[in-house]
Amino acid sequence: MNKHIALVRGLNLTDALAIVIGTIIGTGIFLKTGTMTQLLGHPYWVMAAWVVGGLLSITGALAYAELGSMMPEAGGEYVYLREGWDDLTAFLYGWMRFWIASPGSIAAYAVGAMTFMSGILDLSMVGGRTGAALIAIAFFSLINCLSVAFGGKLNSIMTAIKILTLVVIAGGILFFGEAGSFVNVSTPAPEYTGFAGWSAFGTALLGALWAYDGWNNLSMVAGEIKDPKKNVPLSLILGILIILALYVVVNVAFFYALPIGEVLTSNSSNFPDALPVGTKAAMSFLGSSGVVILSSAFVFSSLGALNGSILTNARVPYAMAKDGLFFKQLASVGARSHVPVVSIAVQAAVSMILALSGSFDQLTDYVVFASWIFYAMVTASVFRLRKKLPDAPREYKALGYPFLPAIFVIIGVLLLINTIITSPKSTAIGLGLILLGVPVFYWFKKTRDATLST
Repeated sequence: MNKHIALVRGLNLTDALAIVIGTIIGTGIFLKTGTMTQLLGHPYWVMAAWVVGGLLSITGALAYAELGSMMPEAGGEYVYLREGWDDLTAFLYGWMRFWIASPGSIAAYAVGAMTFMSGILDLSMVGGRTGAALIAIAFFSLINCLSVAFGGKLNSIMTAIKILTLVVIAGGILFFGEAGSFVNVSTPAPEYTGFAGWSAFGTALLGALWAYDGWNNLSMVAGEIKDPKKNVPLSLILGILIILALYVVVNVAFFYALPIGEVLTSNSSNFPDALPVGTKAAMSFLGSSGVVILSSAFVFSSLGALNGSILTNARVPYAMAKDGLFFKQLASVGARSHVPVVSIAVQAAVSMILALSGSFDQLTDYVVFASWIFYAMVTASVFRLRKKLPDAPREYKALGYPFLPAIFVIIGVLLLINTIITSPKSTAIGLGLILLGVPVFYWFKKTRDATLST
């Protein structure tokens, strides 16, 4: 391996669009509606949370698209924060992704996939759900060490199948479901007395945002996308619009198929003894075979998101190491594959540790909260760079500037405050891990500066 070998631009527009869609669509769309309904009590408010989550993601993507057109480099948000803020902020983002967000997402997808796989196959031969999750992480990490083009093509194929699956499920429920009714879509829970409050809405929104999470991942592989100044903005915006439309239609189908009581009693944490809302809804037209079919869809969807996360996230520690602010071995790339294989391998190891240590819901809570701290800061860097680098080439400028980026930042801050209030333990763990990076940054900076001065 040679750290001086460059990454190559092996991903086209289709690959980039597939990364956006494929990394976002995981298990959240099948699992979170039941929990959100328990919090809000009315299908209308649940649908509103899904729409707000999608619009918020689009608003962030518009800002990211401008940054991506300016700085089409591997590392994405790390690069944007470095240029828009400073080295410390960028390092803390990379530190967070290295220890929490990237491996947390990968572990959550793997654990979620094998949770549903256990309803289809006996996993005891491989150590149960956890053992199977570790195998999945290792397998897809190995695949993504072969070449970025190979990983991108695999991601494109899996993404196309996932989109088709969602379309078939929604269409089957709406057109072939036996007992569905649009009356269900407007029927609240029996104990519903009105809007549950903004705190409850914010908590429900967090669930929706997990289902949308991953829209930022494309920026991490911008340095490996052909014609990135055009393809990064286009694939970001188009990809999230497609997902927003899919999510809304799928949720309408869920509520159409199930009385509110069935949605309220949906449960994904005790599968297969209790069924998630997606499985219950699909059984309205698939019958008892819906459990196996939907479980298979959940597994495939999770594995597709797992592959997309592995493909993109390893580029952040790679970019940090290139700057001399992380272990230099992480900047190594394969002589033939031109892929940061050491970064992928270390990422896999940390992901396996998290898969052994936490449940699906705990992992998603840590990931969403920690990630949104920096989503807000990256978007705010659009304002800073407009002043700092007014003449920098911007082939795309954020739509609705300055209003839409400002709305994103404000809502992001409010969401973080609400999460701190409602989930103090999870947020304290997330913040603590981020702050642990401060002394580490100064150690790497001192080492780098000493090396440069000699």
